[in-house]
Amino acid sequence: MNTEELLAERGKTHGDFTVHAQCTQGIKKAMHPYNWASLSPMHKEALDMIAHKIGRILAGNPHHRDHWDDIAGYAKLASDRCGEIK
Repeated sequence: MNTEELLAERGKTHGDFTVHAQCTQGIKKAMHPYNWASLSPMHKEALDMIAHKIGRILAGNPHHRDHWDDIAGYAKLASDRCGEIK
């Protein structure tokens, strides 16, 4: 599969990249002022990835199960590390 074919295939589930980027960046911008400095890098990354997956849901196919499973996975990774030193 060449790059163009891959992008066309991903577009079916992830939606238009420009719309996805606008949505995801809006979510991240909304998250960062609140308690962001006190989070560990791992918790920040988990939240950023969850925002990324929410962006895919909103811009693309909300019935694509992987989006939802990925959100659960990132939340579980962060939850398992609660209490760890930053």
